[in-house]
Amino acid sequence: QVHLEESGGGLVQAGGSLRLSCAVSGHTLDPYSMAWFRQAPGKEREFVAAIRWMAGITFYADSMKGRSTISRDNAQNTLYLQMNTLKPEDTAVYYCAARRSPWLTSMAEHFDLWGQGTQVTVSA
Repeated sequence: QVHLEESGGGLVQAGGSLRLSCAVSGHTLDPYSMAWFRQAPGKEREFVAAIRWMAGITFYADSMKGRSTISRDNAQNTLYLQMNTLKPEDTAVYYCAARRSPWLTSMAEHFDLWGQGTQVTVSA
């Protein structure tokens, strides 16, 4: 059974950067794809970025394109999300998710496994 655990969230000022990590354990990730989602209070879960684990192909939401980079370290079995030029509207709980398919999607319901989330708060 795959287990996902996020870390790296915190409080940052607007314009700052954070790197989130998602440690993956329990199973090989071929042929998985993985993604980051976020959920702000009172809002639906929102897609941020996705990556095909083995090929490294990426896909971003328009809201984070150009300000974020999704990547993975195959040897460490860790997924990352580097976020730059953060804005107060980026404040949310950020979740990593895994899907037992290499095909990229932005739809949360297509992901099989989720971490517990890590809080990101961006102050004005």
